[in-house]
Amino acid sequence: MQAVKVTEHGETDVIEYGEYPDPEVGRDEVLVDVKAGALNHLDVWVRRGLPTLDLEMPHVPGSDAAGVVEDVGEDVTRFAPGDRVAVTAGVHCGDCEFCRSGDPTLCVNFHLIGEHVTGVHSEYAAVPEDNLIPVPEGVDWVTAGSTSLVFQTAWRLLIDRADIEAGEKVLVLGASGGVGHAAVQIADYAGAEVYATGSTEEKLQHARELGADHVVNYEQQNFAEWVRSETGNRGVDVVVDYIGAGTWRDSIKSLAKNGRLVTCGGTAGGNPETDIPRIFWNQLQIIGSTMGTPGQVDDVMELVWDGTFEPAVREVLPMSETARAHEIIESREGFGKVVVRPDSEL
Repeated sequence: MQAVKVTEHGETDVIEYGEYPDPEVGRDEVLVDVKAGALNHLDVWVRRGLPTLDLEMPHVPGSDAAGVVEDVGEDVTRFAPGDRVAVTAGVHCGDCEFCRSGDPTLCVNFHLIGEHVTGVHSEYAAVPEDNLIPVPEGVDWVTAGSTSLVFQTAWRLLIDRADIEAGEKVLVLGASGGVGHAAVQIADYAGAEVYATGSTEEKLQHARELGADHVVNYEQQNFAEWVRSETGNRGVDVVVDYIGAGTWRDSIKSLAKNGRLVTCGGTAGGNPETDIPRIFWNQLQIIGSTMGTPGQVDDVMELVWDGTFEPAVREVLPMSETARAHEIIESREGFGKVVVRPDSEL
């Protein structure tokens, strides 16, 4: 088959598209004929290399994909050939204390398809049955292949971890990104008053269309000062910050007393300076979140399938142009997801 391959850690020139061994289907796995898959910033990190990541090369990346079931292992019960499915990337052991207590995102062996193990940006992918969800007829492949990771992440982040309530003020940084554009929609759906940041008027207008009530260009104005001005110096109840080092102190400054900062990543650096006195004096909460439980995935994806939430897609490319897809993400061109499709599908 043809697959996207990272041959070594480095810049975009380490990405190839070419022949790769056909996947072997395990007893509990499903062979998926991949129709589309989205990139996430995670794919850039994997390509560049992470301190704790030791991958066998070449590595097939990709944590998001959707397609048609081609074959199933002998222990598979939920799917049959011809079914439409999408990938949910979080893999858990099922046996540790956290899995048994009902929250597999806390699994001691939790890992992600495409990051720690072979990904799904290929013509075919063998995926554990537990890592697939049904895709209804009528949902297009670009939508099905670009929503699972970011929408489940943003849903758990806001609905479960931050426990937002109607009427609360929620600030979403980077509202044009994958998690950001999902978070704006989810916060609006939950009845929050949504504040959002972006770097261009085009991105800010898109945030408004998604449900943001207040927007600011963070390259022209300090967003913490803007939040304080907009809220009568009160601050917001929740800040969604997946950017990290470059925004952390201002995110904390943006919070009202007893506010919550929720994070699922650090795209601009994972070791920011922090303001401990402000945290304890204002009794703030710093809350981490990763992916979503199966129930949370089902809840949010139902709202994607019925059109309540809509993925923003900035470009659809053949998998042979995955290097270009990385460049779009790294240069922050446009807004929304970058989707790749097997060349044979185009």
